[in-house]
Amino acid sequence: MAVPDVAHRFLAALNHGDVEAARGCYHPDAEIWHDFDGVTQTVDQNMALMAAMGRRALRREYVVRRLEPIEGGYLQQHRLEITTLAGQDLVAEAIALVAVGDDGLIHRLDEWINPASLTALFE
Repeated sequence: MAVPDVAHRFLAALNHGDVEAARGCYHPDAEIWHDFDGVTQTVDQNMALMAAMGRRALRREYVVRRLEPIEGGYLQQHRLEITTLAGQDLVAEAIALVAVGDDGLIHRLDEWINPASLTALFE
């Protein structure tokens, strides 16, 4: 079993701040859930968050620690590293469980992340 191609395209889009390329990795009806608030986002809501992060950061990089294929998708462990416009370095560890459909697109992404270390990004 191989890691779906969309995993690599999605990661590259996020690391380059390419919101439209990231959007193209999602099925239009995809759901994105984060453990810290229990809210399920739409693709539009998630892309708005990604764009807002990009406007507030000099650098954003998802450093993959583990990328494993699983039945119906993949599991990713990553470290999100951000440098704010003020030059402050922020880091958050995360795990994402990603469901990929037969169409090769992300249909659901569940992410466990503690955003407390990222609050300076939105101050």
